[in-house]
Amino acid sequence: MADRSSQETGDRTYGGFTRFELELEFVQCLANPWYMNHLAVQKYLEVPEFVAYLDYLQYFKEAKYAKYLIYPGPTLQALELLQQERFRKDIVDQNVVFHLINEGLKAGTERP
Repeated sequence: MADRSSQETGDRTYGGFTRFELELEFVQCLANPWYMNHLAVQKYLEVPEFVAYLDYLQYFKEAKYAKYLIYPGPTLQALELLQQERFRKDIVDQNVVFHLINEGLKAGTERP
């Protein structure tokens, strides 16, 4: 049970984690194309409330939050792609997943 001071400051915890920590963990999972595919196959990407939640998570683009992302490039790209209805439908196709993986591998091996 959360103590009174954490309730008063709005720092509620869920299973011992703050809301920010849970949202950070979730948004980082989006960098995995197979996870996005899983969400599409399970039809989460068709639920308006879930799509609205993805829109809400755009706050991770702000520098003060993006600094906590382990893989900011792929995470923010995935978050941006998921704002597009066409992509939310296309990601159910495994060929799209393979394309994203190949693009990520290319980006990871290119030198500036």
